[in-house]
Order: sequence, then structure tokens, then C-alpha cells
Amino acid sequence: MNEAEIFALIRAQLIEIVPEAADVEITLDHSMRDLGANSIDRMDVVITVQDELGIKVPNAELTRANDLRSLVELFSAHASAHA
Repeated sequence: MNEAEIFALIRAQLIEIVPEAADVEITLDHSMRDLGANSIDRMDVVITVQDELGIKVPNAELTRANDLRSLVELFSAHASAHA
């Protein structure tokens, strides 16, 4: 799965969990917090996307993902290593 597809997956999950995010043009520069996601919402998005991708990213690495771009890159790196 390429980075655009991973971003689309994250975006879809984010909108499902935080419906008001649908009213915003979500970009890679946003953080989930910027889009109204609380800590539980963010955890739900991350877990669901990891399940969809069939990967498990260590929490220590996830804490370094400050925006959607870094989260997409992190998931992409793990998905590539897992393939």
C-alpha cells in the first residue's frame, strides 16, 4: 500500500471516529489533535489503521509522529518491512 492509500485510510478512520473532521480539508500537515481527536480517538484511529495494514508499530515510535505526514511515513515504513 502506498502513502496516498495509507493517508486515505487514516483520513477515513479519523472521519468515522471524529465526524466533525469531515468539515475540514484534512492535509498531511494536520495533527489528529488539530482535527478534534482526543487521546482515545487518536488511539482508536492508530489501532484500526494498524489492523487494516496488518502491522504493529511500537508505541515509542508512535509518540514521535506529530502530524499525519509523519504517521503516514511511519506506517508506510512498517508496511514495507512487513511485506
